[in-house]
Amino acid sequence: MTTGFTIRPRKAKVDATLAARFAALPVANVSDSMSRMTAAGTRLRPYHAQGKVLSGAAITVKTRPGDNLLVHKAIDMAEAGDVIVVDAGGDLTNSIMGEIMVYLAQEKGVAGFVINGAIRDADEIRESGIGMYAAGVTHRGPYKDGPGEINVSVSIDGMVVNPGDLILGDCDGVLCVPCEEAEGLITLAEAKQAAEVKEIAAIRDGSVDRSWVDTLLNDRGVQYLD
Repeated sequence: MTTGFTIRPRKAKVDATLAARFAALPVANVSDSMSRMTAAGTRLRPYHAQGKVLSGAAITVKTRPGDNLLVHKAIDMAEAGDVIVVDAGGDLTNSIMGEIMVYLAQEKGVAGFVINGAIRDADEIRESGIGMYAAGVTHRGPYKDGPGEINVSVSIDGMVVNPGDLILGDCDGVLCVPCEEAEGLITLAEAKQAAEVKEIAAIRDGSVDRSWVDTLLNDRGVQYLD
């Protein structure tokens, strides 16, 4: 085996029907249901059209900064609905991809990308309609030499992504839901969403109970000063 130049099969992935259910939920509510312990950091921001929601199974790529050889291969391997997650070390010197690779991915039915690195052709990517999260933008193009690996565990600002995990993204950012936890988590997240909808309705009709604020303050010994 050549260290740093490996391509593995994806042995499992989150079900498409389950991914669609997650797509109907705010990322914030799913994150709350995961005890707010998982995040990909604030550097990854959306570079797609406003209102776009990204939800699909991960193909992971680990590559040296500024090199996209293995990203090209991941596009060739992708299945419809997949999200290609690229750990390029967060470096912004050279872009990992631009509009041409986006068009290739769209022909395969790829739902989107998460790039821990830079992109270019930002306007064209936004107009393409594909989901795109990246750490930044630069006009400097990529190299195509490798090394790199496909379908290995990657970590973005402490958020571990394994091949087949659910990648969920909206205007608040990106979240990874482990494949083996997705079935149980969707029930918690949908309940969280239902409770929030109920609370908003109570705010609108004036029946919301705000007594918990004073209760917590009193429990903590708050003092009201003149």
